[in-house]
Amino acid sequence: MSIDDDLAVTRRIVIPAGELRERFSRSSGPGGQGVNTTDSRVELSFDVARSPSIPDDLRPRLLARLASRLTGGVLTIAAREQRAQLANREAARARLVSVLRDAAAAPPPKRRPTKPSRGSKERRLAEKKRRGDVKRGRGGRYDD
Repeated sequence: MSIDDDLAVTRRIVIPAGELRERFSRSSGPGGQGVNTTDSRVELSFDVARSPSIPDDLRPRLLARLASRLTGGVLTIAAREQRAQLANREAARARLVSVLRDAAAAPPPKRRPTKPSRGSKERRLAEKKRRGDVKRGRGGRYDD
């Protein structure tokens, strides 16, 4: 995956490189004196709310699931783990793909409620009776 390539999130979502915005800044952390001079921190922004590459039927699901991470409909990912800017750019893109893929996933199927079987009810009641007998046997009765 090259930095200038389009991002393939799912089969239905492919983000053109032109829709991504990158900002670079100085990073804290490892790198010694190099962090004072190198803009290795990457902020990758993608406008989820207004992107034409997001299908209209998926947009509400993405906006709802990413609501806490969005600022004005824009999702921003920051990467500063690596010392090299290129590595941080790739890490930010990978993380963006992961976040969007998780948010676009179909909801799990609804659970169909079931009733306990007759056998499980009988086993539960028998166990309760056994426990009650054990506890009743702990009483402080002494035969003299």
